Amino acid sequence: MAKILVVGSLAYDDVQTPFERKKRVLGGAACYSALAASLYAPVSIVGVVGTDFEESDLERLHAKHVDVSAIERRPGRSFHWAGRYDYDLSSAETLGTDLGVFGDWRPQVPDALADTPFVFLANIDPDIQLETLEHVRTPTCVVLDTMNFWIDHKRDAVARVMSRVDVVSVNEAEARQLCQTFSIVRAAREILALGPRALIIKRGEHGATLFTKDGSFWSPAFPLEKIQDPTGAGDSFAGGFIGHLARSGRIDDIELRRAVLHGIVCASFAVETFSVDGIEALTQERAVERYRGLRSLVSVEAGSTSEADPFASARP
Repeated sequence: MAKILVVGSLAYDDVQTPFERKKRVLGGAACYSALAASLYAPVSIVGVVGTDFEESDLERLHAKHVDVSAIERRPGRSFHWAGRYDYDLSSAETLGTDLGVFGDWRPQVPDALADTPFVFLANIDPDIQLETLEHVRTPTCVVLDTMNFWIDHKRDAVARVMSRVDVVSVNEAEARQLCQTFSIVRAAREILALGPRALIIKRGEHGATLFTKDGSFWSPAFPLEKIQDPTGAGDSFAGGFIGHLARSGRIDDIELRRAVLHGIVCASFAVETFSVDGIEALTQERAVERYRGLRSLVSVEAGSTSEADPFASARP
């Protein structure tokens, strides 16, 4: 299996939902995505934390076989986000953001990680994402995430970095905003024209749609009775998605479709608890069970009954 490099934020979050409040819980795109991806393949994080970041939280990542050696520790505060969800849990109201040491950070990719074949560029400044691409050598697959803030303030840079990656992951509102259209199909065509191999449009409780130049594929979200905290859903999705691609070693349309299902499975576990607790506790056995349930709702390839256990080759 191939290795994965995750470049993004490690943070502490204050999260409010109609049901509960949690303060200073572990979060950040790099944490969610790396924990999800670690189910599938070896993962390294490039990130930064402040002096207030608990060593025990780095140990939590290390315990899940996530390489934390490229995480810098700098004087100052770690990235902190506070947000509130209403009853529909579809979007967060940001109550406060303190970038801390993350504000002026520039990723330093160690030479030992520069040849990592699968790279996830989590939601950070697109200029920094472009700079990071200069420090990785001929990756097999780069997956990119971004958000409405960067589309508003650095649209040209967002377009440039999209043109240099293999897979773009955005939600419906971001796709419409970037392409200034109500039509998701039109937005997909315009984003793919920039150069990526594939586009994923995340649709929250309605699942995700994959677009490639050869067609499209939609999967529903996994049906859940209870959702606690949607904060890390998209990043956990990205971790499961790139994790499957790294395990399979291929990025053809069939593997991309399977990767979408794996992403949805990981996201479903992430939202069942606050913070990273759900994705941290996830095992391959539980993921397999839910993956089979999701596959029963969709058809990846007509008439196929193969791939009974996608983790089988990893077990002793």
